[in-house]
Amino acid sequence: MAATRSANAVWNGNLTEGSGTTSLATSGLGTFDVTWKARTEAANGKTSPEELIAAAHAACFSMAFSNELDKAGHTPEEVRTKADVTFVPGTGITGSHLTMSAKVPGISEEEFQKIAGEAKVGCPVSGALASIDITLDATLES
Repeated sequence: MAATRSANAVWNGNLTEGSGTTSLATSGLGTFDVTWKARTEAANGKTSPEELIAAAHAACFSMAFSNELDKAGHTPEEVRTKADVTFVPGTGITGSHLTMSAKVPGISEEEFQKIAGEAKVGCPVSGALASIDITLDATLES
């Protein structure tokens, strides 16, 4: 079954001096201020499209990794993922770097890395970001 999720944005003014908001419409969990400066300089309490993409990529990868572990007969105690999405003005989004650490009882380092790589490729957000470089550092915690 397909699921559609929605977000809204409102922008006022020109690109560099204007400002706006983006709202998580489906969940209603929040409305966030956005500005060009938050996109290219310090965030100063505002967000950017890249930060929202990073949040989506980190959550999606964690879910995909957990699913791949389950298919291989492993259950993680915890998976922590950070996504760093890079934006270059005039060029666009150039990459997403995933840094993940997880506690997975009974798994070898080799299997852990193999499954992490499969999750990186299989994550639907990674698929949506296929035109950029996606890298992964995966650490198995003891």
